[in-house]
Amino acid sequence: MARRRAAVRTDSLSLASLRAAYSQPVSVVLSRAQMARVRRSAATIDRMIARGGAVYGVNTGFGLLAQTRIPTDQLSALQRNLVLSHSAGVGALLSDAVVRLVLVLKIGSLAQGFSGVRPQTLLALARLLETETYPCIPSKGSVGASGDLAPLAHLAAALLGVGEVRAAGRVLPAAEGLRRIGLQPLDLAPKEGLALLNGTQVSTALALAGLFAIQDVFGAALVTGALSVDALKGSDVPFDDRIHVLRRQPGQRRVARALKRLLAGSRIRASHLTCERVQDPYSLRCQPQVMGACLDVIESAGQTLAREANAVTDNPLVFASDDEVLSGGNFHAEPVALAADQLALAVAEIGSLSERRTALLIDPKMSGLPAFLVKESGVNSGFMVAQVTAAALVAENKTLAVPASVDSIPTSAGQEDHVSMATHGARRLLEMAANAASVVAIELLAAAQGIEFHRPLTSSRPLEAALKTLRRTVPPYDRDRFFAPDIAAATALVSSGQLAELVEI
Repeated sequence: MARRRAAVRTDSLSLASLRAAYSQPVSVVLSRAQMARVRRSAATIDRMIARGGAVYGVNTGFGLLAQTRIPTDQLSALQRNLVLSHSAGVGALLSDAVVRLVLVLKIGSLAQGFSGVRPQTLLALARLLETETYPCIPSKGSVGASGDLAPLAHLAAALLGVGEVRAAGRVLPAAEGLRRIGLQPLDLAPKEGLALLNGTQVSTALALAGLFAIQDVFGAALVTGALSVDALKGSDVPFDDRIHVLRRQPGQRRVARALKRLLAGSRIRASHLTCERVQDPYSLRCQPQVMGACLDVIESAGQTLAREANAVTDNPLVFASDDEVLSGGNFHAEPVALAADQLALAVAEIGSLSERRTALLIDPKMSGLPAFLVKESGVNSGFMVAQVTAAALVAENKTLAVPASVDSIPTSAGQEDHVSMATHGARRLLEMAANAASVVAIELLAAAQGIEFHRPLTSSRPLEAALKTLRRTVPPYDRDRFFAPDIAAATALVSSGQLAELVEI
């Protein structure tokens, strides 16, 4: 039986629908109105060619060669040559999940009817998506201006039967992949190669993938942060709403409320309400200020990426209703580059704060718990090197967080003299999110250990639920054992989004 796929509406792509497309196979819905606009756009290109006027990339060369006119009988060859020559990517292949997002974004952009492609070209892309036949796209080679030229050229090459595709985990020659799903290699019409290559879809897909991973890590870090507060017998007073109203930062107030809810009803907290400690370290006390700032940045970047996902970003653009073709620069991925840099900074800070709490938990002078969170420390080293691993990952993320958007190297003989560097700026986000997920996972293990040293006292209902979920796969650390599987299991839990679901924010 064929697997049912979620259907994604391409006329209005939401972050929720894009997350679904990233996490599972999907098909797309193309309305009659969209297909009518696509036909009108393609007809406009045909009329422009018949009139004999110069239209960039349709009957002229590209970049520095834009002044070169191309004879009518070579227009199809111009588009094919563009795809083949620009298929210059290198490096590891993008994952199926990212390529799936790229396809959804490219289909959504072309379906708006401003790109001059024919309906059959759009439907060929949709066929690749619905049959899970994913073009093999190298991850490196784009500077994020004039579109993601090299990676999108590899996508377009697959439609020509050139290059390779991946289907059910197998890499096949593109021509064979097309044959298996009932497609013939495309002969590109004027403008089609350029429309397929121009655009920010690869940068945007990579940034969206990073966003989704960072959102899951963020939610998990709120849970582990609350667990650490309880394990360290910290105070929930710093989360009092009256404090945060005065700061006037919305994310800060929302995080404080979320932490307050996570800790509500904790018997551990009730056991030390009258203790003499005046203030907790910043990594406990200032979670609303730090994580709230991260939340505001994450949501702002998400809004930018949602707009970009629904944008038309190739060039030139076809305005069929005005019978005009206008050349501009919507392919410049600066909005994506800046959003990716913001996300990189946020996820670096999430991990940094989490690691500091782990450092508190393993230090008996600060925590009042057994040294390195293990009984009989000395013969057992406990969480000593787990914290070192967290520190190493935090340090790595600091270097990865250096902004990419401030760099620019001119390309195409100086014609493309300012570029965004959005593509690798976005690509690093998944690595950074994975690093941060492991940092938060180590805190989860450490905080759980700390909570259990306070038995028979219990934490709050949501935090005990988080602990129970962890203990399904990772038992308490009673003596030294091979530690890596524990961290791997906890990291999988953090990355799954299950802990984030416990957070009301």
